[in-house]
Amino acid sequence: MSVWVTEEVMRWGLRFCSRRSLWQHRGFPVTTSVKDTSFPSQQLVHSWGTRQSHTCLARSLVSSLRFYSQDRIYNEDLEEASLPAEIQTEETASRHKQRRSPFLDHLRRCGSPSDVLDLTCQYSVTVRQVSNSLTHMWSTTKKMSDDQRRYELQLMFEHPAFDRLLQKAMKSVGHMRSDDMAYSLISMVKLGVPQRSRVVQTFLRTCQEKLNDFDEKGLSILASCLEHMESSPNVAALKEGMRLVVEARLPGIKNVMPLQTMMRLFGKDAPLDLKRKLEGKALSMTDQFSLPNTQYMISTMATMGFYSKPLLNVCSKKIKENLHGIPFNRLFTVLQSCRELHYRDLDLFTDISDYVASTVDIWTNKQLVLFLSVLENLVFCPAALMEAFAEKVIANPHSLTLKDLLCVLKVYSSLNYDLQHQRQQFLDSLSRALDSYLPKLSVFELLKSVYCLCLLGHFPSALLERLLQSSTLEQFNATAPKFLQSQERMFQTVNLCLRLDRPLLPLPLTVPSSLLGDPAADIPSVNLWLSQSLHSVLGDQADTMLQEMVVVEDFYLIDGVITLPNQTSVTEASLCAGDECSPVESSQRIAVICVPHSGFCYGTSNPRGSLAVKTRHLKILGYNPVLVTEQELQSVSEEKRTEFLRGRIFPEHHRSDTQPTMEQLGS
Repeated sequence: MSVWVTEEVMRWGLRFCSRRSLWQHRGFPVTTSVKDTSFPSQQLVHSWGTRQSHTCLARSLVSSLRFYSQDRIYNEDLEEASLPAEIQTEETASRHKQRRSPFLDHLRRCGSPSDVLDLTCQYSVTVRQVSNSLTHMWSTTKKMSDDQRRYELQLMFEHPAFDRLLQKAMKSVGHMRSDDMAYSLISMVKLGVPQRSRVVQTFLRTCQEKLNDFDEKGLSILASCLEHMESSPNVAALKEGMRLVVEARLPGIKNVMPLQTMMRLFGKDAPLDLKRKLEGKALSMTDQFSLPNTQYMISTMATMGFYSKPLLNVCSKKIKENLHGIPFNRLFTVLQSCRELHYRDLDLFTDISDYVASTVDIWTNKQLVLFLSVLENLVFCPAALMEAFAEKVIANPHSLTLKDLLCVLKVYSSLNYDLQHQRQQFLDSLSRALDSYLPKLSVFELLKSVYCLCLLGHFPSALLERLLQSSTLEQFNATAPKFLQSQERMFQTVNLCLRLDRPLLPLPLTVPSSLLGDPAADIPSVNLWLSQSLHSVLGDQADTMLQEMVVVEDFYLIDGVITLPNQTSVTEASLCAGDECSPVESSQRIAVICVPHSGFCYGTSNPRGSLAVKTRHLKILGYNPVLVTEQELQSVSEEKRTEFLRGRIFPEHHRSDTQPTMEQLGS
């Protein structure tokens, strides 16, 4: 016993010294490389020469101890195998349980993979204990920081007992229960054992052979593992086998989480009929949905690339009722999944905006910016959140990082939300914050910032002068071709804003023509739906009053320009449209523009981004913009479409309470 204690003390002391030297050597271990992925475990290469001598000494001590332990400790595997089934009495089972309990008690106290491996050196582990050991090794790493996890995994791969544990797992996989087999496989994959190694491939093949023995829980664990594994013949075969088994057993699935896990595994490649069956099963279980289930179901549908409005509506309702119980990561994932699915729920987005705005102080700037960004990607204007965040920026603009500032500029310029009395303070605060980052801004970030501010109708002189100085412009001339088109588009917008908005600047500034590209716009074909309706509205006078596909300022395209004498009725306009006594100066010009639905903020008629600045500039040029969407033109009959356009173009001849909307016309 004294010899055993001496060796135990030496081994633990050596391991402590070895760990301490590694932690003190340049912080943490560097990235490791695989020597031979065909072996069951990874063998890693260190950059420290002194480590090799420590490792050799440790291995010699551990080897002697391990040999001693195997000679002294009762081998349960051999004993169990030697007992006939009829002798496995209740008393024997109880004795086995008592023998196993010390190992499990010690296992629960292990705080790292190496601790677990040290424990396996003291016991001849059973088949069940192999799985328990691998699972606990994975479990301990989940609580570690990234650097600590890297270090502990490196120690694990160097530990001589790791190879033996994997060898034991490989030999005993055929005797494992399905749950233990699945847990062992996912633990090895998560611990970084090469997926094409012999041990992992052996487990995959055995899972295929025993797939019919897996219950709902085992299939769920296996699905979680396969979801993140690299493609290989065994992985593909196992996935296909699981698809067949799940499809056959679908009516018998009782729990929501296993169903969702398997839905994610099948992913976008699942046949449509299987997706429909999974949808039906999920709808039959909606009464079991917990709050996490609803959040996870939306991201699961995004993973599958499957849009189920009934399921989404159920989940959305549950989320709206429990917003205060959802942490940031899950709420953000829900919004991202809605974007991937092109799912729009105005009430859900509004409730989220109001909730985040009412609790704005509990969120970090980074979280608030991410909320704004994902809602902008959903083409939704979160009015309450934008106002609350603007107040934070005004109070402390320098708390924003450069990345945050660029994102905020993009969101506010895209959504074109009117902050009213806060507008000027907010824009001035953003400009001051950007001024402090001027030395760090790349030329493209500088252009993007100025472009966004111009969309907002704000023209800070410091940023404009820096952008348009010769040394900066020379860098744009060397821009790679892939950025050229977007660069030219932004410069054209900045140039138009300087000419049409006419900001008060210390020095007159213009954009050189060399950066504006070809001013000639590519004119698309005439929109037949709009053209027919405009001719119906104007009747016989269409030829004299209507111009189609007009390009203004070599930049803005107008689908139809209707020129009317000013302050006249429709009848008078029809009579005088061709007279020479109606000069252009005294006429009214109506610019009818057909835009995609995405040109407006979702659920509103508020134009956003480039469409907003286009309408602003057309008003400056003397046009009265009338915006219609392609969906509005195509969703109703020609008669109703004509009536709708007549009401939009000549609103003074339709009472406000009776003017038809497209929804009314379509009903």
